[in-house]
Amino acid sequence: MAAATLGKDALWAIIEAHPDVHDRVVSIAMAIVDSEGNLKEADAAEERIVEETRLLGRTAMQSWAENQVAATEQDIRQQPGMHRQGTKQLYWHTKFGEIEVSEPQYRFENTRVRPFLNSAKIISRGCSLPLQRAIVDFAADQPFAVARLKMIEHYGVEIGESVIQRITLGHAQAMHAEAEADLGAQEFPQAEGRHKEIVAEPDGGMIPIVEADPSQKDKRKGKMLSWREAKLCLAHAKGSKTPVYAGTIAGGVETAGQQLLECAVRAGFGANSHVHAVGDGAPWIVGQVEEQFGAQGSYLIDFYHVCDYLSDAAKAIVPDAAAQKALMDGQKDALKTGRLDQVLRSLAGHIEPPETDDDSAPVRKCHRYLSERRAHLNYRDALANDLPIGSGEIESAHRYITQQRLKRPGAWWRVDHAEYMLALRINRGNGDWAAYWAALRKTGLPANENKPATVLKSAA
Repeated sequence: MAAATLGKDALWAIIEAHPDVHDRVVSIAMAIVDSEGNLKEADAAEERIVEETRLLGRTAMQSWAENQVAATEQDIRQQPGMHRQGTKQLYWHTKFGEIEVSEPQYRFENTRVRPFLNSAKIISRGCSLPLQRAIVDFAADQPFAVARLKMIEHYGVEIGESVIQRITLGHAQAMHAEAEADLGAQEFPQAEGRHKEIVAEPDGGMIPIVEADPSQKDKRKGKMLSWREAKLCLAHAKGSKTPVYAGTIAGGVETAGQQLLECAVRAGFGANSHVHAVGDGAPWIVGQVEEQFGAQGSYLIDFYHVCDYLSDAAKAIVPDAAAQKALMDGQKDALKTGRLDQVLRSLAGHIEPPETDDDSAPVRKCHRYLSERRAHLNYRDALANDLPIGSGEIESAHRYITQQRLKRPGAWWRVDHAEYMLALRINRGNGDWAAYWAALRKTGLPANENKPATVLKSAA
């Protein structure tokens, strides 16, 4: 906007005062008119102009920094008691590349004063906030080593893998802390909700975890590999295609239940709303739906999960494939039309003898499974109200929210790092990415801080 009020003479005076900027502007102008005659094709012209623009950006940043060094030194010289103590080389990383200046050092009584560093909110050898955003953007989806290559490809900036890891985990931890604070403040809504019917789907999936042997001085030795359940949930208004996500790895079932409530509230749940929850029937899920929503919630076991039990039972009842299909079709239709007792009666006559192990008694297992879950098999009402009877949405979410980054081949995570990265993935899934960076820009913290409060090391 300032450029629109700047006259041509004033603009040219600024450019002339910065010879490097002048040279870059000339180079872009020469590309525009194809002075060398080698930019006949659009792709060649685009590559050249992109590179020239990047170089112009770096030159402009360098010139800005040098101007600010001079301006801040002039200001500080006006302050009494300031004594110049020579200069110090200062550099930091930006999306345009490395910027380096010779910064004057001052001393006031026993305190060292660095006028440019303090004014520009720079930390030596750090990364600018825009660069950090680009780093985290890549590393949220790809291994840290791949993110390094993408930074080179798309920005021409080479950042060490360990720095990328540290920056990404630092921001992921901050996103996790924000989510935890919001969760702690969540209460059961007293006001009416935006929507009458909310669909919610919780589910668990396994994540590879590595733990160091506390008895080993060298933490690289004696590592123990295991698997931890990532509890993921989503909620959205009936008919909506925009779910709200939450998840935890380190937290227990109570945390997962609170997150389910938070998702529902964010999706529009209120005092006049009802939650239709669908899942695989895990006891912790059933218990949390009842605890969090009470009479305003109902739970339905994933229909296709039930069909797995019916399929195993059908294979034991009739050997012929065609007869198995006919039996399955009849049982599925009975469940969908509210005739559970009919299904149970058809199974009862084929239950294996008591002495048969459960592993060899699919009919008994199916009959027991359905009998113990009568309250969660009301497919007729769900279909009548155009509500889902399957939990495929949350199962898909496990793939694109959790597993795409946390379950890559050969990747093992410390549990806290996995928790942070899951928070990062959920932040992006919920569309909170831009808001996070906008808020960070207003905090007044150094824009290029990339040093964590604690050492962060990860195996992934």
